[in-house]
Amino acid sequence: METRETRPSTDLPIVAPEYNGRDRNEFLFGWTPQAEIWNGRLAMIGFLAYLLWDLAGYSVLRDILHIIGY
Repeated sequence: METRETRPSTDLPIVAPEYNGRDRNEFLFGWTPQAEIWNGRLAMIGFLAYLLWDLAGYSVLRDILHIIGY
């Protein structure tokens, strides 16, 4: 008969809908897991916006490097 070791960190459900007893998509301020999720989402949107802006020809980074001589 096979014995299985169980640990609290591996006994999580497949889908964890909540962190710290709150909905994970709730917009909470402070040092919460929800704030970190929203921070990551907004950072990805900002990075994509910059890439699209750069592809359109308005490169701030290219202008700065041109000014300093690179």
